[in-house]
Amino acid sequence: MNETTCSQVLIKDCISKDRPRLSFEIFPPKEWAKIEDTKKVAKALSCYAPSFISVTYGAGGGTSDYTFALTQQIVEKYHVPALAHLTCVGSDKEKVEAALNEMQSRGIKNILALRGDIPANSDFSFSKDFRHADELMRFIKEKGDFCIGGACYPEGHPESASTEADIESLKRKIDAGADFLTTQMFFDNNIFYTFRMRMLGKGMDIPVLPGIMPIVNAKSIKRICAVNGTPLPPRFKAIVDRFGDDPKAMKQAGIAYATEQIIDLFANGVNHIHLYTMNRPEVAGAIINNLSGILA
Repeated sequence: MNETTCSQVLIKDCISKDRPRLSFEIFPPKEWAKIEDTKKVAKALSCYAPSFISVTYGAGGGTSDYTFALTQQIVEKYHVPALAHLTCVGSDKEKVEAALNEMQSRGIKNILALRGDIPANSDFSFSKDFRHADELMRFIKEKGDFCIGGACYPEGHPESASTEADIESLKRKIDAGADFLTTQMFFDNNIFYTFRMRMLGKGMDIPVLPGIMPIVNAKSIKRICAVNGTPLPPRFKAIVDRFGDDPKAMKQAGIAYATEQIIDLFANGVNHIHLYTMNRPEVAGAIINNLSGILA
C-alpha cells in the first residue's frame, strides 16, 4: 500500500474485510526526547501488516503534538492506515477545532473520539462544551469529513447507573455519527458475545472491534483492572496465582491466554480484533507468530 493510497484509507473500510485481521494501539511519550523510541515501536508493529494502528491522546491534549506526529508518520513512512485519539477532558470547542485543523493539515482522516478520564491529582476537568463522547462526535462531524470511532464497555462503564443506561449511551454515540466501536479490554469472550447480542437486540448493528490486552506482567494486573473496572475470570486468576512470581513464565502464559481469546473470537465470526500492545512489539509479534496460519 503506497502513501497516497494509505492516507485515503478510512478505518470503517479497513474493518469491513471478510478475513481475520489485527490492529494495534500504541501510546506516545510524555516527553519529546523519547519520541524516537516510540517511533521504533510504531515501525516494528508496522512490519506485522496490521489493518491500522491507533495512537492515544493525553488528557487535555498533553501529548497531542506527539499523537498527531506519530499518526502522520505511521501513514506516510510506514504505509499503514492510522487512527488518532481525541478526548473531551480539558477540551473546549476552540481547542478541539484547533486539533481538527491540525489533523486535516497532516492528512489525518480517522479519529477515535473519547470522553477520557480525568487523571488523579490534576487540574483537568470536563468543559461545558464536551462532557460526553457523543457531544465531541457531533462537533467533529460538523467540522470535517472524518471517520469516527468510539469506545464501548462489554461489562458496562464503571460510572454507568445500569446496563440500560450504558446501552443508551452507545445509542447516542451511534446517532452522533460513530462509524465503529472498539471495546475496553475483557478476559472472558462470553461477555463480549452477550454484549454484542444485547446491542443487536436494540437495533445497533455497527462494527464492534473486540479490544484484547495481553497481560504479561502480574504487577500491572491490579492497576489495570482497577482503572478499567474489568474483573479477572477464575481461569485467568489461576494463571496469575501459578505464574505471577515468575516473569518469564507469566509473559508466556499471558501471550498464550490472549492468543486463545483471539482464536476463539475468529472462530466465532469476529474478523477484526484490536490489540492493546502497551508499546511492546515483541508481545504483539509473539501473538502474530501464534496466529501465522490463521492470518496468512
